[in-house]
Amino acid sequence: MKNLFKLLIIIALPAMTLTSCKDEPLVDKSNPFFSKFDTPFGVPPFEKIMAKHYMPAFDTGMVWGRKEIEKIVKNKKSPTFINTIETLDHSGDLLRKVSSVFFSQSEANTNDSLQNIEVEISPKLAKYYDEIRLNPDLFARIKSVYENQAKFKLNDEQKFILDNLYKEFVRNGANLNKEDQESLKKINQRLSVLTVNFDQNVLEETNTYKLFVGKEDLKGLPESLISSAAEMAKASGQEGKWAFSTQRPSIFPFITYSPSRDLRKVLFTAYTMRGNNGNGCDNNKNLAEIVQLRAEHAKLLGYKTHADLVLEPRMAKKPENVFNLLNSLFEKSNNVAKKEVVEMQKIIDTERGKFKLEPSDWWYYAEKLRKQKYDLDDNELRPYFKFENVRDGAFDCANRLYGITFTELKEIPLPHPDAQAFEVKESDGSHIGILYMDFFTRESKRQGAWCGGYRGHQVLKGKTITPVVTTVFNFAGPTGDMPALLSLDEVSTIFHEFGHALEGLFNKNTYNQVFVAQDFVELPSQLMEHWALEPEILNIYAKHFTTGEVIEGLLHKTGADSGNCFPLQKYLFHAYHRWLRCRLLRLHMGFRAR
Repeated sequence: MKNLFKLLIIIALPAMTLTSCKDEPLVDKSNPFFSKFDTPFGVPPFEKIMAKHYMPAFDTGMVWGRKEIEKIVKNKKSPTFINTIETLDHSGDLLRKVSSVFFSQSEANTNDSLQNIEVEISPKLAKYYDEIRLNPDLFARIKSVYENQAKFKLNDEQKFILDNLYKEFVRNGANLNKEDQESLKKINQRLSVLTVNFDQNVLEETNTYKLFVGKEDLKGLPESLISSAAEMAKASGQEGKWAFSTQRPSIFPFITYSPSRDLRKVLFTAYTMRGNNGNGCDNNKNLAEIVQLRAEHAKLLGYKTHADLVLEPRMAKKPENVFNLLNSLFEKSNNVAKKEVVEMQKIIDTERGKFKLEPSDWWYYAEKLRKQKYDLDDNELRPYFKFENVRDGAFDCANRLYGITFTELKEIPLPHPDAQAFEVKESDGSHIGILYMDFFTRESKRQGAWCGGYRGHQVLKGKTITPVVTTVFNFAGPTGDMPALLSLDEVSTIFHEFGHALEGLFNKNTYNQVFVAQDFVELPSQLMEHWALEPEILNIYAKHFTTGEVIEGLLHKTGADSGNCFPLQKYLFHAYHRWLRCRLLRLHMGFRAR
């Protein structure tokens, strides 16, 4: 790759400005990664970054990184926190810079070029980081500082970083013999490719599948879903039909409201069979090899299973502790689920369905059961959850809790045209950081919702560098005159990821090496998520998108079996715990699969 890189530079020499330093490769100054980001708040200049810029920046970043590591190792002075740990922390700036942009974009705005780069760069990065973590001379210096830390008068942050850095090296094979280290390198490189292939296959299957239906199959579906299905069909060259996909904003409303059992089953099967269709995107071999290599990886490092390796630095420590917790929760959740199955089967029998409830029937009959119990359904709630109102409700909640403010920025580079940018400030007007929010589903975005970052908080030579955080979602966008209306689950998702974003914005780190205590990660998200349904907050943002009526008006609607109770409160309570049970069941079965 280095020779190819040099050849490309020579060929393009007349068309670019090149600079070099002694013993460093030539760099193309027209590549945004080789210059300081000259943008508001130093955010990445997304509109200037092209696919061709990534590999040269990755390759050069690794070249420079190796030289920085070599300099640390060849230092003749005795190892100290400053000349070893701090210097290591300050190394790899270019690689960190390009990696944060590339991997954020490959998750939220990918294309064929980025996917090809991801396949190419993943094993290279695995090799590069193995070179660092398995460098015996570098580890000897880190170990020396770790064992003699008492004499360096370290503060709590430095102690935390040193402790976790040392353990990270050990947990990645620094104490293995040479032969085992070579085996570990091969496993890591292979896993880096397999996991990328796995994710790309799922995305490809998600994007490829479409269920086209006629007008007669739209009965019972929400108007917003019908509008988006018409647009999807038109974009697929099937104008006059309606298309439904395995993306969550499409499949779950369909299987919740469509009375067609056959179509529900077809779409549900397509969703659950992604990567399991015996085609070019089949993940069975990938998954089998991933499981096998993870087991070998754990065994090489002296662990019984992959789960033992993953859990060691966490509160649970051992798999049996996780199973004890999950089995207890699973038993209670499963008992409630079984009762609901009986209730749903009664509805089927009453309607003379003459069939047993199957997984693809669950959402449809669960919604019927809620309608029966509370005389409410998600379609009645959605008009109160216009996405802009929910977003602003989360902002208002954070303002009330922490005094911070959010100001939308229009003249700033965006990671995608659909994304939004906000400056986050303290109550005194001082700058905290930048928050990107990317709400709507598209084929270039992987499924799910997550929080990431383009830059973390750091203090460099006494200067504070503020964070740039991003939250990514997969909601159905507005169609025609219809705004984007969210489900209760999606409302919870916004508050959840917003909690992660606040953690990223509030974090104050002196160093680049951020070792997050994994047991803490979900705390901020859970705190914000629970505020979403508090009446004081709910009545601020939950307003009907056409009438402006506050959702509190639904509190006085009488449910079928609610007597004088507030059916909306009961419904929200039931819906939230239904969602929680689903998460517990998925977590339980998913952990068993590992």
